Amino acid sequence: MPFTRVAVEGMSPLFVGSARAVVAALLAALVLASTRQRLPTRRQWARLAVVAAGVVAGFPLLTSFALTAVPASHGAVVIGILPAVTAVVAVLRTGERPAPAFWAFAALGAVAAVAFASLQGDGLAGLGVPDALLVAAVLAAAIGYAEGGLLARELGAWQTVSWALVLALPAMAACAALAVLEQPVAATPTQWLAFGYLGVVSMFLGFFAWYRGLAIGPMAQVSQVQLAQPVMTIAWAALILGEHVSVATLAGGAAVIVCAALAVRTRSRRLR
Repeated sequence: MPFTRVAVEGMSPLFVGSARAVVAALLAALVLASTRQRLPTRRQWARLAVVAAGVVAGFPLLTSFALTAVPASHGAVVIGILPAVTAVVAVLRTGERPAPAFWAFAALGAVAAVAFASLQGDGLAGLGVPDALLVAAVLAAAIGYAEGGLLARELGAWQTVSWALVLALPAMAACAALAVLEQPVAATPTQWLAFGYLGVVSMFLGFFAWYRGLAIGPMAQVSQVQLAQPVMTIAWAALILGEHVSVATLAGGAAVIVCAALAVRTRSRRLR
């Protein structure tokens, strides 16, 4: 989110949200072709469309538009509920039945994440359209994560995100072209570097490990690792954007990490 915030200062949110997917899709196509991966089945293509809609198009576009109006630390407040939403979607989609202790820790973690992020900036004050976009982004990401985690068990982790990117390439390329026609890009080198990170790491390489972890599962428990995201978002926002971090924020971050560890730990206890 901090890099998205940097990029949208010099590029339109439509360009940032779509062109980053184009960059990742070109890399994905190159890797798929060079390794001669087998084409997905018709049913898998339909499920890949769900993944593409959620994490290739939905989350990047929605967060890009939202972060033109709110700081990255404010965005972390809403994104803090993503682990809990992902867990709910994973349970509905996979039929997993986490232990009651997991739900207690997941709920506590969500509250702690939102409270932690609220210590920065204006917190939950001034809720508006950007927050609605962020909530929609959370729902899109949660659905894309759950479906992608299941597909990763069949296709492989990096193959799943690669096929989803290739599938979304025509639509994302059209959006990027439209964005350039409406608002020519006039970005600084720093903004281009931020955009490059979004395309190569956030949209592509990062999913290699993420979908692999979800595939190993259980997805509901693994998803709670995302509780670290508000902590990292605000830490990077402080380093990159100069946003203030107080002692209370650091204490809140530690509490969020503890909640994440407890939620994930319920998996191993239940298995034993």
